Amino acid sequence: MSGIAEFSYRLPMRAGGARPGSHPGASFGSGQQFAMHGRLFDHPDPRRLDLRASLRAARDEWLVRVHLQRVAVQVVVIADVSASMQFGTRRTKLHVAADFVEALGYSAFRVGDRLGMLAFDAAERDDLFMPARTGRGTGHLLATMLRDCASRAAGRGAIEGLRRCATRLAGRQALVFIVSDFHWPLEQLPSVLDMLVHACVVPMVVWDGAEISPPRHAPLLAVNDAESGEQRMVWLRERMRERWREGVAHRRGELADVFGARGIRPFYVEGGFDPEAMSRYFLEMTA
Repeated sequence: MSGIAEFSYRLPMRAGGARPGSHPGASFGSGQQFAMHGRLFDHPDPRRLDLRASLRAARDEWLVRVHLQRVAVQVVVIADVSASMQFGTRRTKLHVAADFVEALGYSAFRVGDRLGMLAFDAAERDDLFMPARTGRGTGHLLATMLRDCASRAAGRGAIEGLRRCATRLAGRQALVFIVSDFHWPLEQLPSVLDMLVHACVVPMVVWDGAEISPPRHAPLLAVNDAESGEQRMVWLRERMRERWREGVAHRRGELADVFGARGIRPFYVEGGFDPEAMSRYFLEMTA
């Protein structure tokens, strides 16, 4: 397992739960962060007895120090396995996503969190579902499932598959990674994000270099829409190259607007997963 990438992550808010872990919690327990003084009768732990606070108390009663404990959280990956994720020049975007999932599995195991996975294309992929579990090899198992999965018929209904996956997590507190290239209409994405309002959502935008930069020397380019199967020839004049770059910038702006309206910042993966960049992302989120 030493060859697997690892990164650090923390939730930007306190998490509920009673299972000990590494994230700031909202429940009382055997933690290190002082929360308040309580009556010994309500919190019967003489080891945390505070004599000075008891002598200063208005009432004649023993007081103990009550602390907030650190807790484990549930981590869920919602992976896009539609036809466009099978595109890639050196490695497919789905394989890059699998690299991230493998690193996430090892990182979650190291801090004691449970990891699960949901997947979608035009519909929810029940064959790729994995309930949240703790284990050293969980990340490797999920990554293998993604690398070996076969895409189904192309279509433009990926948002419906994502909606069905989000419905499973509605109202739950968890760390949710949405791993996709987001090459589908975004009009219904806000309603999906609203179902995950109780979760910490991290959109992972996986793009290949050939998608975001036009070829430098190819005047005539054959393009194929992986989702619809449509094929066409494009004459790459300089104006077309400019429109290509403008389209990528416009898409970035659309994603920033949709996620930014809910206080979410997307994380871009272009070409390969960088665990150090992922650690910086969470460090900036929790700063």
